[in-house]
Amino acid sequence: MSNPLRFFIAGVIQGSLPEGMHPQSYRREIADLLERFFPGAEIFDPVGQYPDSLSLGDAEGGRAFFDLMRRAGECDVLIAFIPEASMGTAIELWRAHHAGALVISVSGLDRNWVVRYLSDRIFPDLAALRGFILDGGLAKAARDKRG
Repeated sequence: MSNPLRFFIAGVIQGSLPEGMHPQSYRREIADLLERFFPGAEIFDPVGQYPDSLSLGDAEGGRAFFDLMRRAGECDVLIAFIPEASMGTAIELWRAHHAGALVISVSGLDRNWVVRYLSDRIFPDLAALRGFILDGGLAKAARDKRG
C-alpha cells in the first residue's frame, strides 16, 4: 500500500448510561496492535481527540460530533468495539461503510442489523480481532478493500 492506512477506532463511549462512560481500555489495546502491525498508519481515536466529550457545551459538542462523523467517513478502516448498542457508533459505521471503508466490528450483537449489514467482518471479542491482525488477515482485507 503506497499511502499509509487511516484507521478510526469507534466504539461505545456512553452507550445507554445516563451518566459516565464505559471503560475505554479497548481503545489502547486496538491502537497498540495497529501501531505494531501498521507502522506509519494514521490512527484516530475519538476519545483521544475529545477526552472531555461528555462535558462539552452544545456548540462545541455539536462541532465535535460532526467532526467525528466526517472523520469516520474519511478512514480506510474503521474498527468498532460494540458490546452494547451505541447510537454514535452506529452512525460512524454507516459513514465508513457508505464511504467504502473496511468496517470491522467487535461485537456479540451479530444479529443486530446495523452491526450485521454495515460490517465487512464481525469478531466476537478482542482476542479474535487480535488473532485476525496477528495472522495478517486485517492487512489482506485492507489491501483487498482498497483495490
